[in-house]
Amino acid sequence: MSATAREIEVRLRTALAPLHLEIADDSAKHAGHAGAAQGGGHFECVIVSEAFRGRPMLERHRAVYAALGDLMTHEVHALALRTLDPSEWPGQAS
Repeated sequence: MSATAREIEVRLRTALAPLHLEIADDSAKHAGHAGAAQGGGHFECVIVSEAFRGRPMLERHRAVYAALGDLMTHEVHALALRTLDPSEWPGQAS
């Protein structure tokens, strides 16, 4: 796991206390891309958190961006998010 992915994990766990968290660093797939050339990585995250219950997708994404803060300015160029409350996570009861 890259240093940026580890920092993403720390910040998301601290801010959102996820029941499930997956972080994929897809930066290698985007080598040569303008954002990658400037050092920003491409990441995908699946986040299951009680903090998302009853909140629309836009608010969920804003909560993630707030948790990541300054990482979004340089370290993260692209972020694909799947944000779910526990009742939306397949195979889990809430």
